[in-house]
Formats: sequence, structure tokens, C-alpha cells
Amino acid sequence: MGDVLGFTSIHKTYPGVRALQDITFSTKRGRVLALLGENGAGKSTLLKILNGDVKPDSGEITIDGEKMELNSPHDAIMAGISVISQERQLVPSLSVMENVFPGALPKTKLGTVDKRRLRKETMEIINKFGLPIDPEEPVGRLSVAYQQMVEIMKAYRRDSQIIAFDEPTAPLTESEINILFGLIRQLKESGKIIIYVSHRMAEIFQITDDIVVLKDGLLVKTLTTAETDEHELIRAMIGRELGDTYANLDRNMQIGDVILEVKDLNTDLLSNISFNLRQGEILGFAGLIGAGRTEVARAVFGADNVASGEIFFDGKKVKFKEPKDAINAGIALCPEDRKEQGLLLFRTIRENVTMPVLSKIKKGPFLDKQVEKEVTAEAVKQYTIRTPSINKITRELSGGNQQKVILGRWTNSKNSTKLLILDEPTKGIDVGTKAEIYQMVCDLAKTGLAIIFISSELTEVINVADRIIVMQNGHITGEVPREEATEESVLSLAMLAKV
Repeated sequence: MGDVLGFTSIHKTYPGVRALQDITFSTKRGRVLALLGENGAGKSTLLKILNGDVKPDSGEITIDGEKMELNSPHDAIMAGISVISQERQLVPSLSVMENVFPGALPKTKLGTVDKRRLRKETMEIINKFGLPIDPEEPVGRLSVAYQQMVEIMKAYRRDSQIIAFDEPTAPLTESEINILFGLIRQLKESGKIIIYVSHRMAEIFQITDDIVVLKDGLLVKTLTTAETDEHELIRAMIGRELGDTYANLDRNMQIGDVILEVKDLNTDLLSNISFNLRQGEILGFAGLIGAGRTEVARAVFGADNVASGEIFFDGKKVKFKEPKDAINAGIALCPEDRKEQGLLLFRTIRENVTMPVLSKIKKGPFLDKQVEKEVTAEAVKQYTIRTPSINKITRELSGGNQQKVILGRWTNSKNSTKLLILDEPTKGIDVGTKAEIYQMVCDLAKTGLAIIFISSELTEVINVADRIIVMQNGHITGEVPREEATEESVLSLAMLAKV
């Protein structure tokens, strides 16, 4: 069918950062192309250029041999391009059908919205994809998964010939991922070009036909999915053999005394939760989505109301009314949704790192700018945060570097954190940075820090944690030491236990 989407010599540089250099590749109709690379490789910048959000310094994008001038998202839409980003482009208060037809609502002869026709045409699209969605339902009431389906329906209604997905499965359950892949296959069969960005290797081999690997803004390899394997992709992404990530971890062998004890904790979503955690220990929490892992973290952190039960921390019975109380006691939380709940995205790295310790870096009534700079520089160095300056806006960092900023916030020398709760700390992060974070977590445990490690990836929670608590439907169904943990044993507790 011929190459219909081409990128030729795309260059983009930001102050102090080479985002993209001489990116050249093309793809065909009816193909799913993966964009693969570590955080900061240039994937998001390339998608922003395709969507008209960012103008390249040089180079061109062509469709069917014609050069495209993409100066805005509107230009991209008019060129038949839809980019479905992690941030939804929907109006929550409007209905599904109003979101599927933005700016193109069918009208009656009197000029009013023809709701009957609008509903009928929306239902035709819903039925084509086999989705259980009410066209009149406000989008804000839908799950994240179905909001994403509405984005896809909107792209389909526009007859977009090129549809790009940026980490589409990050918030989805296994069954929802299957629905999404079914939609992508339908789009592929209808001759669309699909660009797919994901850090999940299994998905790359399941859904894509071709792969473009980026590293540090450079194109390092183009591959046919069927002719490569995970080892070759990892080597191309990080420039070296990753080896056995978990076997090489330098772990803490000196587990201390109990620092946290939870007894018969009950909330609206949790029942009779009891466990303890020791100094220098990494305690994993495993379970399927909705099992209650995040709710345990929020209850311990004072973010959710506790109906009954007791929490003992650092030798004292505590009752945190709000997260501020937990922070003052020495508990820190790196939340699952780092962008919405963990960071001030439009503030600098410096402001994000020092936010909890401002009272400790004052010089009289004023902030000691030199100490503030030193504390931030310490975090940047300790966690190898890739940035040209501590004054870089946090939103402009890759996902992995954003996660490192949160770690730097809670573990710098001016902080007094004793318990660190990590909820999905490697979500949306590339394999190379994941390996870094695993070792960083082990290094923190070696300092005596107690760590709760929550993850949906069974392999990492089994290999990183010293001990694993398994949950199902708001209950603890079992506890497994790392030495005895297998995917089968943990899954059996997560899925088959009677509670």
C-alpha cells in the first residue's frame, strides 16, 4: 500500500537538551508502529510535533508524499491525524455523543441540535466497536477505560487516517486492555496507520507490526516486530545488556525492629487489615486492580477515614486526621498518579524537591536560597535526574525523572522520613530506569528506611520486596516471603482465595 506517513530529518532542541536529531522513518496503512525508548528518548516530543503542539526546528512530515504544515492541533485534525494522549481531551460534563461530535453536531432545519440524529450516528459507532456505552451518559461518569474509548470513537468519526496512542494501557485492567486491542485491530484492518507508545514489552509483541527505537533523541534502530525479541529491544533502548535486573540488586541484609503495626483496620473499602513493617524492610503489596492496595496506603497516610482499628508507628499509637499529620510523624507517600497527586507540574524541580522542608531552610524570616540550591542539587545527583538545571519546569521532564523528583523530595538530607510508601513507582517508566529505581529502593532500605512497595507488576513486587502481602476485595488473603514467592503462588492468593 506504500509509505504514506513519513518523518524526514526531524530536529528539535530545547535549551540545554537535544530532544530529537535527524529522525527519519516511514510507515504504511494497515500497520501498527511502536515507538519505543527510555523516558527522555524523544517519543513524546515526536508525538507533540505530529499533533501540531510543537514546531520542529527543521525537517518535515509528509502524508502520501505531501508536506504537512502542522502548526496547531487543529491543523493535525484537518490532516487526518488524532493523537490520544494520557491527558484526555474530553469535556466531562457533556454526554458521550457530544464528545464524539465536537464542533460537528448535526443540526435541524431550524439550526438547533438534532439530538435524534446525533444519538443515532453515535450509536452506529458504538455498535461498530461493540461497546456497552450509553450515548447520553456524561463522559465524566465513565471509567478511565471507557473515556479512552470515547477518544477513539471521536478519532474514528473524524475519519482520522493516522491515530497515535501514548501509553494507552497504563490505567486499564486486563479485560479493558483486551477491549482496547480489539479496537486497534479493527482500526488497523480498516487501513488506518496506528502509532503506539508503550513501555510494556508484552504489548509491543502482542499488538504491533513494526518498531522504531529512539535513544537520547536519536533513531537507533527500525525493526519488524516478528523478527526481533525482548533482549534485542532492551539492548537497543539502553545501549547495553540489562542482564538479570533482580539478581544484581544489592539488598539490605540488616532488617531492624518493627516501626509500623496495623491492627484490624477497617474503612469503607477495607476489612480487618493487620500487618507490620520493620526498619530497613521492603514490604510488597500485590493483588489485582481494586484489591485495596492503594486504599491501605491512603489509610496509613491519613488520606482516607479509618472507621476502626489501630495504627502504631515508631513506638506510638497514632491517629492521623490528614496527610500533614503523617508527614510530620515521618511518613511519606509517592502516589500512583504522580502527575495529578504527586507533583506541582508547572513548578521547578527545585520547588518540588524542597516543598516539604521550606521551614528547615530558612535564614531568619527568609528562604536560604543557597541551602535550597544545595538540597535540590543533592537530590539531582543522588537520583541521577536528567536535567540541565534545577530550575527546569517539572512538567518538561520524562516520567522516570519526575518519579525521581518525588523520591528526592522525601529522602533528602533535610527530611526526616522513616517510612516511604511507593504506590506503582515504575508505572509508565522504561526498563532501564526501572532497574535504576529498584536499586534506589534497595539503597534506601539499607539506610534503615522502611518501605511499602505497591505494584501491579507481579515480577517486580516478587523480586524487589522482602515480604509480600497479597490482597483481594479489600482483604488480606496471605503473606509470602520473597524466597517462597512465585507468580503462581501470589496469583492464587490474589484470585482464588475465599474471603
